[in-house]
Formats: sequence, structure tokens, C-alpha cells
Amino acid sequence: MAAPKRKTDIGPPHYEQMLHPMVKANYGKWKYHEKVKPGVLMHVSETGDKLYTVRAASSRLVSIDKIRDFCNLADKYCDGYLRFTSRNNVEFMTDKEANVQPIIDELSKMGHPVGGTGNSISNIVHTQGWVHCHSSATDASGVVKATMDELIDYFTSMKLPAHLRIAVACCLNMCGAVHCSDIAILGIHRTPPTINNDALANMCEIPSTVASCPKAAIRPKVVAGKKTVEVVEDLCMYCGNCYTVCPAMPIANPLNDGISIWVGGKVSNSRTAPMFSKLAIPYLPNNPPRWPEVTSAVKNIVETYAKDAKKYERVGEWIGRIGWQKFFEKTGLEFTKYHIDDYTLASSTYNSSTHVKF
Repeated sequence: MAAPKRKTDIGPPHYEQMLHPMVKANYGKWKYHEKVKPGVLMHVSETGDKLYTVRAASSRLVSIDKIRDFCNLADKYCDGYLRFTSRNNVEFMTDKEANVQPIIDELSKMGHPVGGTGNSISNIVHTQGWVHCHSSATDASGVVKATMDELIDYFTSMKLPAHLRIAVACCLNMCGAVHCSDIAILGIHRTPPTINNDALANMCEIPSTVASCPKAAIRPKVVAGKKTVEVVEDLCMYCGNCYTVCPAMPIANPLNDGISIWVGGKVSNSRTAPMFSKLAIPYLPNNPPRWPEVTSAVKNIVETYAKDAKKYERVGEWIGRIGWQKFFEKTGLEFTKYHIDDYTLASSTYNSSTHVKF
């Protein structure tokens, strides 16, 4: 399959240019793959060709020097071919089995553990956090680092009942995959935006600011003769979307911002349909640099799941089998009023039976 001739140099290059020659030669001919060991895959073609992939953990935010280190390693053992997965793993592809262990050894020296395949925790996908995002309620990179330090044994092994995906989003605009991951770490604001009435009319377009709110909580207002806006707190869901279009409405609050934990999401339709994640812990404090409350809570859920779930059962499927009451009992988590879905259409989604004991 030849790449079509480009009519312009605008946009990304054709994906075929990035394919490993063996992938290109066997395109559409792959029969199966095997998990040789944690972090190592072997794909076998109808032609008998074998391609080995070594997967290692990588930061989402990497320096140019680190990218050069990866490229040098790929040049040395993989004819220059490597790829990054959607969950920030870096993968090195080689058709030579003898190169697999040297790649692993050099990655270990660089401080990059190999794993994340099969029944394991893959690298955590996450958003920008305090590094770049203007509306973040927590950090992302720091939370991911602290969490994976606690769970690294589940990355470098395949001892979980099924593969487990964790995501981090630094606010509920969720640039990350928190809505569809087994365990989600979500930064939350708990107070409405602060309004700078003196500057708002000069910095913001009031109609656009009013329209930015998904809950219609922002209304035009005149304060001391100046055009500005007000926020109806009962309607505000603390998303920070207004701050995106109006810098005079900052929402970050160090004393009240924190983290919530959600569980049970997945994209796969194996065994059960795809599922959205649901609230497990409504609030945990921001305690950088190690976030001990968050890491211990996530580790507790992972280890309870690992101990109690059946083989091939994802977190949401495990909860669906034992029920939410048992989930809270087994994990020791507190059930609070915040777990009750009071959305307008919630009556069609929650169990309204008198047998519910919460």
C-alpha cells in the first residue's frame, strides 16, 4: 500500500512513514500476539514473521534530552522505530529477539520500568495540572508520580484479575479519560468563582461569559454603576468554564480545592457494555508533593479489587457483581450524601427500591 502523494506540507505526515518495516510488510496479516513477560509482546504474522514490542513507563511531560535518549535507544536496537501509546507508555519495536533483554536493561538504567501489558496497571493517562492548566484544582504529574510509586508492582507484573486503567484529570472539564477508566482521580473545585467587578467589563465580553456556563448560573448585573455578572451558587457546579472565557472570574482556591475518586468506568464492551465511572470518595485534600491520602485510597481500592474480583473481571464488573453496598464495606470507604445522584433524570438510573440500605 503506497502512501498517496501529498498535495500540501500542512498537517501531519502520512502514518505509513512511521510504521516499522515488518508492520508494513505484514499489514493485515497478523495472526495473534503473545505476552512473553510483563512489558514484552510478540506479534506473529501469517508469514511467520515475529515482531517484539517492549513497553516502558514514561512521563507525559518529557524533556528534549529524554526524547533523544529514547531515540538513541531505538536507533541502537530497533532501527530507529518507537512509538508512544495513548496512555503515555513508550514502546520499542524490534524483529530481533536477542535485542529484547538489552532494551529492558538499558531502560532500567535510565529509570524506566518495563511493564503495563496484560493483567496489569498501564501507565496513568493524565491532564496538564498545575504545570499548564489555568483551571486545574490539583496537580496531575505529581499525583501520577506519587500514585504509580505506590502501585509500581502492579505495573511490572501481570497478577491482577484483569487489566486496570487509571486516569487523572485536574478538574471536571476532564481532558483525561476519567469518565471511562477503572479508577479515576479527579481534581475538584468546591467554591464558585471570585468575581473582579472592577475589571470584568474591560477584560471580558459579558454575553460570552454568561453563555459559557453549562448550568445558566451566570447572570448580568450592575455593581456600583459598572456592568459585571453574578453567580447563582445553587446552580454552579464549580467547573471553571467561565474562567476560560473570562480571566476576571478565577476559580482556583487553595483552601477548598481537592481531589475526588471515581471507579467502575471502561471503554471495552467485553462481557458487559461500556460503563461510566461513579463516585467513590467525594473529597480528599491536596497535600503535595506526595498526596498521601490520595495514594493510600487508590491503593486500597486496587488491592481490594485484586483480592476479591474474579479472573478477567474489570473493576466496574466486579462492583456490579457484588453490589455497591459490598464495595463500600470491603473497601472501608464511607458512604455519604454526596454519593446520592440528585440529577434531574437520576430516577431512571439509580435503584429507588426500599431494599437499598444506605
